[in-house]
Amino acid sequence: MATSRNIKSLFDISGRNYIVTGGAQGIGSAIVLALAELGANVVALDIKTAPSVDYDSLAKTFGVTISYVQADVTDEKGLGASFQAAFKILGTVHGLVTCAGIALEKAFEETSWAECRRLQDINVTGTYFSTQLVAERFKQQGTGGSIVLIASITSHTVLPQHRMSAYSASKGAVRMLSEALAVELGGRGIRVNSISPGFIDTEMTREVRNANPVMSDVMTKTPPLKRIGTTGDLLGAAVYLLSDASSYTTAGDIVITGGLHVQTAFDCKLDI
Repeated sequence: MATSRNIKSLFDISGRNYIVTGGAQGIGSAIVLALAELGANVVALDIKTAPSVDYDSLAKTFGVTISYVQADVTDEKGLGASFQAAFKILGTVHGLVTCAGIALEKAFEETSWAECRRLQDINVTGTYFSTQLVAERFKQQGTGGSIVLIASITSHTVLPQHRMSAYSASKGAVRMLSEALAVELGGRGIRVNSISPGFIDTEMTREVRNANPVMSDVMTKTPPLKRIGTTGDLLGAAVYLLSDASSYTTAGDIVITGGLHVQTAFDCKLDI
């Protein structure tokens, strides 16, 4: 017989504890604030010395704990120490969101070994071992949990006017990683899913638009919904995947692109 629960309770994450990598700005910071607003405690990790948001005052506003721990996802020992600090702050951990990442818009033939390696180290290896550290924490706790990896539209398609082969390769790896780990960790009650954003209005994409005004038109006019996305457009998916509402969802990818990932009615010929 089918069972049902109050829908509001399924999305209730108040009192739960989460870690967000890349939490100093952009998508990571937006997710930290959303979780805190819903009553969850959060530790944000990022390589920056300080976040772009005053987490202390917002923690008081929401009546939760929001802590910031500096972390370099490419430093094995440092990353482990940062996560141990987060575990000490939070105690029991219920979930992880991996937002730490960088992008590179550059022709394939011009991309250097160092640039490609740095992308893989941050976007793939950093995600891999952040997830491993939290999965081990779940094992120690004797609990399951939810892990959300931030992939990208570039794991689905090639963007118009973009030359991002190294970035696309890294984000394709992240999306595939979520599926592989969902299968491997599912027996322990650990769910692993991904979110694939399209063009999102963040510090990173503003730099791209400022450097190349043509990209402003590409980002706002090519999606079928005819606008660039906002970090707010991603929050519902993140909360869903971290909450009990998604208790039977794993190995999934939520594509949030304004329809761009299936849009074929543009000329994506590169001006090289």
